[in-house]
Order: sequence, then structure tokens, then C-alpha cells
Amino acid sequence: MTLRRILPAVLACCAVLTACTSHSADGTSGGAPPTSAAATGTPSATASGPAGGDTAGPSEPTGTGTGTGTAAASPAAPAPKRCRTSDLKASLGPNHPGAGQENFALVLTNRSPRTCSLYGFPGVAFVDGAGDAVTPDPERATDQPQQRVTLAPGADAWSALSYTDPAITGVTTVTPQALLVTPPDETTSLSVPWTGGKVSNTGKASVPRVSPLRPGSGA
Repeated sequence: MTLRRILPAVLACCAVLTACTSHSADGTSGGAPPTSAAATGTPSATASGPAGGDTAGPSEPTGTGTGTGTAAASPAAPAPKRCRTSDLKASLGPNHPGAGQENFALVLTNRSPRTCSLYGFPGVAFVDGAGDAVTPDPERATDQPQQRVTLAPGADAWSALSYTDPAITGVTTVTPQALLVTPPDETTSLSVPWTGGKVSNTGKASVPRVSPLRPGSGA
């Protein structure tokens, strides 16, 4: 074979070898740039912090910081001590009748030099001159809310005493001499003259009912 026929074949082989060796050892094309995190959308290890290279500061404990945190509540002032029988004076307000009902106010006045409080129902008993009960105990209006009543010196609390006129219900009656009024949580009573006339002594109808104590005199 002559040199003119061999030379073109050799040049063709060299071209093939050159194309093969232009790829990198990892199989990617030698001319293509390496794949970057930005190109693939996958964040790099150094991209988790905020821009500028600053790192996030420690978080503020919930409810203990300033601003929108919850401030510690101030301790509540202690409630005044309860009124003892010796701190109080009892009285009976005038009758305010209406719709066949007799309505009186049992009033407890703080006669002591200190502030005290009352909560709940007074004990009430209709008695004769010897101090003996002449009627069943009045009922309590448990459907009405109770509240703590704070009494400054000279202030009043009152309980509503009401019952249907015994003349309407036709029950037998008695005329008490006095009311014994016992402040809540106390065992010693205060005597108040009874001026309301006849009351039922059967416990079947016209039974007196007392409300929880509330502020004021009930006037």
C-alpha cells in the first residue's frame, strides 16, 4: 500500500482517539462545568444562616422577658378577716309589702373599728320572750348567688326576709317576740325585736325565706 493511501487512515484514527480522551475520568464531559448547589436548588451547608453571615441569637424565654411577655402577677391583697358577732349590730328594716308578700331587710352593721367581711346566709330564728323558737327555721334562697361583702367601720350588709301573708294561705300563726340573727360562720346570735306581726308556725305555707347577704341596708 502506498504512503498516500495510509496517511488518511492514520489521521482518521487520531481524530477518534482525541474525541475519546476529551471526557473526564468521572464520565462527565470535559467541557461541561461541575454541577453546583445553586443549579440544582439544593441548599449548601453554609446557606442556613441569615444573609451577611450573622447567626441567629438565642430565643427569649416565653413569658419572662419584657415587651409582649407576660408580667408576673402581683400578689393579691389578703381578704379582711370575717366579722365576728361582737363586731356587729343587727336591726330590722321596715316592711315593704307587695303582691301578697311581706318583705323585710335584716341588717348587719359593722360597729367595730376594723374592716371585716361577711359571706353567705345569716342564721334566723323567730323566738318568744324566753328565747325559744316558735316557728320552723326560715328557708334559704339557695337559688340566689352568694358574694363576699366587705364592711368598713359603720357599713351595712343586709339579707331579704320575705314570706307570703299568712292571711292569704290560711295557715295558723304565732306572733314572735324577737328574731335571733346569727352572722355567717358564727355561733353567737344577736337579738332583734320583731315588729312584723303574725307569721306562720306550720312550715307548710307562708314559710319565711332569707337571701344571702349583700352590700347596703336594703332601704
